Amino acid sequence: MHHQIPDSFQDPLKHPELIVVGAGIGDPELLTIKGLKALQQADVVLYDALVNEALLEHAPADAIRIYVGKRRGKKSHTQPEINELIVDCARAFGKVVRLKGGDPFVFGRGMEELQYAQEQGLEASYIPGVSSAIAAPGLAGIPVTLRGASRGFWVLTATTDTGELNPEIYEVARTNATAVVLMGLAKLPEIAAAFAQSGKQELPAAIIQNASLPQQRTLVGRVSDIAEKVALSGIGSPAVIVVGEVVGRLLKEQGASLQEASLQGASLQGVFPRG
Repeated sequence: MHHQIPDSFQDPLKHPELIVVGAGIGDPELLTIKGLKALQQADVVLYDALVNEALLEHAPADAIRIYVGKRRGKKSHTQPEINELIVDCARAFGKVVRLKGGDPFVFGRGMEELQYAQEQGLEASYIPGVSSAIAAPGLAGIPVTLRGASRGFWVLTATTDTGELNPEIYEVARTNATAVVLMGLAKLPEIAAAFAQSGKQELPAAIIQNASLPQQRTLVGRVSDIAEKVALSGIGSPAVIVVGEVVGRLLKEQGASLQEASLQGASLQGVFPRG
């Protein structure tokens, strides 16, 4: 679906501009001050599925708000349609804020949209956002780097453009770096198998769902059992996968909790709420 804007709507007094803004993850208070100021000056806001809609309240009352995201695997617009819509809206109405979940330049196709707008003669800029790649693990108590445990981290998408497992997951599995995998829950058994292939069956792993929101859930385990735990727990997307020694502290805490619960005759599933 493409919103074609008639030439008659175009206002020659408006300065066509695109600002690609990172909305951050979940909690609307994680939007940057610079991102907030851009929203407050927007003539049009084009927003995605992972954007907290509370953020739209910061746009002027008369600003046009258009949803261009994907829900349940169904896209409301194709990428070329979004590119054209950005340009049409900017020429017709002025300042377009393209609001994207997390950071637009981390698997968000933000650069594609920015470059297309520039090629069409628009002024275009980028405002960073808090990325789930770092913030989701952090909010679960997992640093992506930690002295003595990890000297670096990889951020990967789970799949290639053709839907196959990202081959770089096999590469990170051969290192001691923390692996952060986005959009990968459906591929978790294959991801775990890639690490097991490198002899990392006992390496700690975690899944963080709905990071920063009240319904945040964290599940911890090891490469050998994390996929089974996820299947039993009901945890779903959006979720971030973390594999590495940095998850070890949470895993030890879970073990202590389970041991204490066992002594009290209780039963825990290894799924921790936020906090």
